[in-house]
Amino acid sequence: MSDIKQRRAGELITYYDDATGERVGLTATELGRWSGATASLLTEECGLGPGSRAGVLLPPHWQTAAVLLGAWSAGLEVSFRGWSTAGLDSGGPDLDVTFVELRRVDSWLDEVPLAKHQFVLGLAPYGEPVHEAPEDYRDFPSAARAHLGAEPPRDRVGVSGAATTDGTTFGEYGLAAGVIAESRGILQGDRVLIDAAGSEQPLIWLLAPLTAGASIVLCANLDRSRLDERIAIEGVTLLF
Repeated sequence: MSDIKQRRAGELITYYDDATGERVGLTATELGRWSGATASLLTEECGLGPGSRAGVLLPPHWQTAAVLLGAWSAGLEVSFRGWSTAGLDSGGPDLDVTFVELRRVDSWLDEVPLAKHQFVLGLAPYGEPVHEAPEDYRDFPSAARAHLGAEPPRDRVGVSGAATTDGTTFGEYGLAAGVIAESRGILQGDRVLIDAAGSEQPLIWLLAPLTAGASIVLCANLDRSRLDERIAIEGVTLLF
């Protein structure tokens, strides 16, 4: 048990889906490779960068973390919406790229803005690709995997750059994440278990823990009868 805890303590984000039995754990290096691949896909292949606008219609998920961190590291302005409500926050019709959950493509058809570049995520266990992507969409895991190992974007994003499509800067977004972390009592080294169903916004489930230097155990379709066991196995120190 101690060996398991030690190995899992090295994971920056751990994702569970209790409906499928999936567990994926990524170290900071591994998450960095996925977010770097996303940034490279957006900059080198799609030709996007600071000032470009991304629409992200995805639930909390380890792949969503890679999409968001990759888009932000490439300097994109992000409009985010999870799975409980459709539409985008101030997305508008002029998005350059969209990332949409597969099962929402049809049901949100009238509310997903068209973009020059459109990616679909099946969010299947262990990052399996979408073998038959909807028309005008590319499978994100397949596209991103082609960029794994890519160099990070050359131009660093400044704190005054826009992080969201409503004009919130990276500096302001970072400060907000820090305030949330402090209000939730998240400390450096904490391992935070988060119920995905109750924490849709990335400021809460992703950026606040990372800003505080904590790691994340993100649980979709959380089976509360297994909560005590999971807390023990994962070395959880804080619950959301």
